Amino acid sequence: MFMKIALMGKIHPVGLKIFNDNNYENFEIDNFDEDNLIAKLADVDGIVLRTARLTTNILSKCTKLKIIARHGVGYDNVDSSYLSKRKIALAITGTSNSVSVAEHVMTMFLYLTKNIHLSDKLVKSGNFKNKAELPDFFELYKKKVLILGFGRIGQELAKRCKGFDMDIYVYDPYIKKDFILNSDCIPIDKNEGFKIADYISIHLPINDETRNFISFDDFNNFKKNLILINTARGGIVNEDALIEALKNKKINSAGLDVFEKEPPVENHPLFNMDNVVLSPHNSALTLECRKRMSIEACENIYYYLSNNNNLNKNNIVNK
Repeated sequence: MFMKIALMGKIHPVGLKIFNDNNYENFEIDNFDEDNLIAKLADVDGIVLRTARLTTNILSKCTKLKIIARHGVGYDNVDSSYLSKRKIALAITGTSNSVSVAEHVMTMFLYLTKNIHLSDKLVKSGNFKNKAELPDFFELYKKKVLILGFGRIGQELAKRCKGFDMDIYVYDPYIKKDFILNSDCIPIDKNEGFKIADYISIHLPINDETRNFISFDDFNNFKKNLILINTARGGIVNEDALIEALKNKKINSAGLDVFEKEPPVENHPLFNMDNVVLSPHNSALTLECRKRMSIEACENIYYYLSNNNNLNKNNIVNK
């Protein structure tokens, strides 16, 4: 069966073998201007979508489209409700990126807890003997971590926090308390969790419920030693509120892989702060994860279009 697949952004070639072995024509698009996308996507059966935005206007011109497979788990760059109305499937790579993101969070926890950047700077500047001048640094041992969102990534993070003997609290109103308890974690209300947490890691989708989920008033309830990590989506933490809190030492520090606007503006206030570590929305882009996401995204399309029983139906968002 002839099928035509568009790749909106480069993916690891390991996944393309699935298309090539089954005679699915596939081609890469690197010009995301709307007019170009309307022309190139008009007759495709499937799209592998990375971070580019697919507007409803573009989608309305895709007359043969049957499935969009996100190369990742977030899908705020496409209108899922419109796809459902058109009976176009939306798939995610639900099993691919949880380990990479969880490790990234732990890296940020340790980097900020141990003041790695300040110690490194001290040694390189020839001030090895002045280590007593460094600010206090701490252990993760027996500290309280609040995980906001207990999907696959939150669960993988919890496993790693257990290895450091941390006390793990979870806020997720959509997960049964028994499941959280059976994962050796403690279910907790959002506001109560904010009061006791030494660490917070965010693993929520961005939507009307979660936008500005952490804003100005919330920073008044946090411990001053709090380390806040966001590898989910920009906008869940109000950036102005975060900047104000970091400047005024309302919390200890923050690690961000995501921003309200990506890429962030030049000379962003966060760029000049010593109590922040930043990464360019790449927490899921380890080599191993890129390979897994490539394979899973291409499998989602191939299995869906071929009515293959190997399709992971849990990856279909709009069932």
